[in-house]
Amino acid sequence: MTPGRPVPPPLAKPLPDLTDAAGPTLAAAYGATAPDSGLVPLTVARRAPKADDVEIAVEFCGLCHSDVHASRGEWGGNTYPLIPGHEIVGRVTRVGSAVDDFTVGERVGVGCMVDSCRECESCLDGLEQYCEKGMTGTYGAKDARNDGAVTQGGYSTSIVVDRNYVLRIPEGLDPAAAAPLLCAGITTFSPLNHFEVEEGDAVGVVGLGGLGHMAVKIAKAMGAEVTVFTTSERKFAAARELGADHVVLSTDPAAMEAADRSLDVIIDTVAAPHDLNPYFRTLRVDGALFQLGLPSEAMPPVNPGSLIRRRIAYAGSLIGGIEETQEMLGFCAEHGVVSDIELVGADQLNEAYDRMVAGDVKYRFVLDASTLGTPAEKADA
Repeated sequence: MTPGRPVPPPLAKPLPDLTDAAGPTLAAAYGATAPDSGLVPLTVARRAPKADDVEIAVEFCGLCHSDVHASRGEWGGNTYPLIPGHEIVGRVTRVGSAVDDFTVGERVGVGCMVDSCRECESCLDGLEQYCEKGMTGTYGAKDARNDGAVTQGGYSTSIVVDRNYVLRIPEGLDPAAAAPLLCAGITTFSPLNHFEVEEGDAVGVVGLGGLGHMAVKIAKAMGAEVTVFTTSERKFAAARELGADHVVLSTDPAAMEAADRSLDVIIDTVAAPHDLNPYFRTLRVDGALFQLGLPSEAMPPVNPGSLIRRRIAYAGSLIGGIEETQEMLGFCAEHGVVSDIELVGADQLNEAYDRMVAGDVKYRFVLDASTLGTPAEKADA
């Protein structure tokens, strides 16, 4: 596996001095002001930490493909300005009066959610991502506990988050390369963990992008034998570099037939419509296919016979709860697993978005928040 990243870590930046800060603060940010605006410099007002809040100076924030969809209005229902970013790593700068489990200077992270109802069965079971009233997303969501203000994400120099949704980043992890673990990492870890993948199991990974490369690394760290399915022969070498034991060209009927009944679980990361039936045939009895990619158009129909004849489960999975995400971070630290990244500055964000859409990234972009500059005197959001 490739444990590191292809760029050296940037020099550490001193934490801002907020000793005398009592109220809200202004943060430099990049975000969209309209679906066609691209990402532009903005200033965001961050609330003063309440009793249970943690204020974080952002060091790095991963770029997720969902950020592109949201900022460009492709999912609808957006409120602008919109500051994306839900793969956040930084250092604690202030804590609320009731916070005794985080300290100033500690490295922490924030993932895809910053709140949930905390009362439903899912929340009480540590499955906040499946909150029956809907989790509060890190950006673009109404924050019920903070007067319905719209949340703004991690393409900014600071953020304030309730302590219950803040994660500890193990010091052994490269902080920039760890940022995508908070979305891509937990999204792939959770179904593998749910299926209890262990040494000797056979795992298939469909697609080799941001999610797929993390699925390969995590499954290998769990001891599984990994098969990557790809439509491009150009990705064969890359899959093997990541640790894949086998690579199958999914457009080759003979290669797919040779993989019949060879797998216990498949992680499907492809976000474009594709036929699942050939992949079901690669599963053994009691196998499962987890759908992680969310196509914007209808998928070809599933043949129920493919499921029935081998008692196959077809399931979906959404990130992970706070406890499981913390477990994932510990697992990745223990096994030296991080994302392969390309670090970008604020002035490269729009180019990075275009490259993500074109598939020109190996495998995740991460924003260096030190390049965001300084906030203006008045907030835009």
